[in-house]
Amino acid sequence: MGCNGLNGDSDKKSLNLYKLLATQTHMSSAKQPTYLRGAPKSRLSRYNGWLPARPEVYREFVHRHRQIGKDRRRAAAEHAPVIQKFSDTIRADPEMSALIDEVFIQAAKPPGLETLDNFEELLYAMDALVYAPPKYVLAKDESGNVIGEPVGVPMFFLFDLLSNTAAGYNLFHRPAFNVILKEVFDEWGCYLTTTDSNKSLNETDEGWFGPAALASLEEGRGDFNSTWICPDPTAPNRGFQSWDAFFTRQPQENARPVQAADDKSLIHNACESTTFNISYNVKKNDQFWLKTQAYSLHNMLNKDDNYADKFVGGTVYQAFLSPQDYHRWHAPVDGTIIDTVLVPGTYYGVLFDAGAEEGDPDLKPGDPHGAIIRSQAYLTTTAARALIYIQADNPDIGLMCFIGIGMGEVSTCEVTVKKGDRVKTGNEIGMFHFGGSSHAMIFGPQAKLTFADVVQVDQHHLVNSILAQATEA
Repeated sequence: MGCNGLNGDSDKKSLNLYKLLATQTHMSSAKQPTYLRGAPKSRLSRYNGWLPARPEVYREFVHRHRQIGKDRRRAAAEHAPVIQKFSDTIRADPEMSALIDEVFIQAAKPPGLETLDNFEELLYAMDALVYAPPKYVLAKDESGNVIGEPVGVPMFFLFDLLSNTAAGYNLFHRPAFNVILKEVFDEWGCYLTTTDSNKSLNETDEGWFGPAALASLEEGRGDFNSTWICPDPTAPNRGFQSWDAFFTRQPQENARPVQAADDKSLIHNACESTTFNISYNVKKNDQFWLKTQAYSLHNMLNKDDNYADKFVGGTVYQAFLSPQDYHRWHAPVDGTIIDTVLVPGTYYGVLFDAGAEEGDPDLKPGDPHGAIIRSQAYLTTTAARALIYIQADNPDIGLMCFIGIGMGEVSTCEVTVKKGDRVKTGNEIGMFHFGGSSHAMIFGPQAKLTFADVVQVDQHHLVNSILAQATEA
């Protein structure tokens, strides 16, 4: 941040292993091989930490920050310097100034939900976030019972409905807008490395180690103290000196083992994440429409046709991370780092839509929230991202590309490998800082992949677990 190919008996062994993998959902855990145990039993929410499962939490968060904004505005309080610069930059540009005002006119106003009414309210709400860590938010349900959920991407809550507008689409794709917004995120990111930022890392009701928040961190991921390296496991903050240190925590030895490490035909999960999509026979160029998000290699790979041409006709696997997930990236195969590229891009430039579609597992049809999650395939071509090209040792896999995709305020993609490095499956290759995010893996047409039965849309998978197997063409 700124502040070997297989043959003969080996091939048969690999195929038999995959057959076990592909049927693991039908086997009792007692009968599963050791490396297959712990397969996920249930999916997490599709919006998985980006939107609370309980709308009361969303309403409470917006209400609090709208009230903070109103109070500060009445008091004529000065904006934080970086927020004032953000405001000045937009107001100095007539087109951006007109668009930001139009965004608030077009933004949906769902019944029963307070919304930010104008740019000034947004600025004052941002003031309250840029020097504060994400935290667990308590609210009351309609019966007066106290409920709560973690809000790991607080800036996104402010921009969620604003981004799902035609004016937002035009504004949030402008380079000048994203340059100045990145300055806001960089300031917040620097704050999150300070000791003051660990003030939400405690065991209070709204702390990340309070009973309810801790349960959300452990759901489907294991006991926190037994899974992650904690500088002081007995301390209320587990010894993490900053929010960033907590967010980029590392697993304990053997907590996230590489499953079936000896089989080099297997593709392992690069990020602890929830499957979003698998697409085959991807094209070099494609177009995005409101209802269709085909992958376009030319755009995904920063318009570098030397690389894009190598993946035409191949496969894209995409999954996303919640704020509760582990945010370091691991090599999905053994191989050599061929190249790394950091691509600047948008942060809230989503495809505006008519809301959740029929069959959405979490939202009612037409609900305008969460367009960023529904736009993930599109974000592979527009969002700030990191590209890591790996030449796999196994020729049946060949050249592949990992893409770490910044979503919303997750504006820092840190690559920790360099060209020429050798990596083994499970080695760290990079990380996200603060928030939630998405990632994709691209395989060329030479990789004939068969995905495991458990790899389904909306299903959560641990890092280093088995996703697929490449077989000889």
